[in-house]
Amino acid sequence: MKKYLTFAIGFVVLFLLFEFTLGFFITFMFAPDVTGAWDQSILLPPEVWMTGIPGSSFSYSLLFGLFSATIAYFIANKVESRE
Repeated sequence: MKKYLTFAIGFVVLFLLFEFTLGFFITFMFAPDVTGAWDQSILLPPEVWMTGIPGSSFSYSLLFGLFSATIAYFIANKVESRE
């Protein structure tokens, strides 16, 4: 049970850390085109639809989930081998 708790806590912490880091990096690298958006704003409808790139957030989450689980597995094994 201790090995499972170590793995689960490590996985959650690493997954949140990687998701936060990825979100920070994507936000930091984003460069909006304010002039182009302002010029085209007259053509836009009055409604706003929030969408993202299809499939990208799922694949990133899956990739970082796998990476976090792998590291958490090795941390759990390292803690178990110390005992």
